[in-house]
Amino acid sequence: MCTPRERCAVVFIALALGSSGALAQGPGLGQPISPADIAPWNITIMPDGSGLPPGSGTALQGEVIYAEKCAMCHGVNGGGGRNSALVGGEPLTNGIDTTKTVANFWPYATTLFDYARRAMPWPQPRTLTDDEVYALTAYILSLNDIIGGDDVMNAETLPKVRMPNRDGFIVRFPELMP
Repeated sequence: MCTPRERCAVVFIALALGSSGALAQGPGLGQPISPADIAPWNITIMPDGSGLPPGSGTALQGEVIYAEKCAMCHGVNGGGGRNSALVGGEPLTNGIDTTKTVANFWPYATTLFDYARRAMPWPQPRTLTDDEVYALTAYILSLNDIIGGDDVMNAETLPKVRMPNRDGFIVRFPELMP
């Protein structure tokens, strides 16, 4: 039998020997990735619109794309289907269990563009063109009465859209906000 002091020494020695592999130099596999290789994957859109690509779209254009690529999951006119609703929703002051939608939850219109561009449509993310994403964004914002049906969304106009719940968040990194 070991004393508590001996057990402590054994554990310390095991940790010291086991950590030596973590401190060793890597196996030399692969090669450093260049900024040019990273650029196509760096598609983040900031709340102020930095990172938005060229292109544009309207709600009318988005309606056609939505019917073809989105309605099967998000329902007719964004009312919900197999996946969450994009339109409507009670004010979040009605409690934590309130259904969160674009209208009552999302703080920036650029977030809608960013999410749709990188994750939609399921199961084929990143297959929409930038013009299609602008059009879908315009359509969803229009359905929520946030913009007019004739408004054009592009890199200049999208960051100017004022979302209903924009001030409903505690900002963790205020230096990144517009």
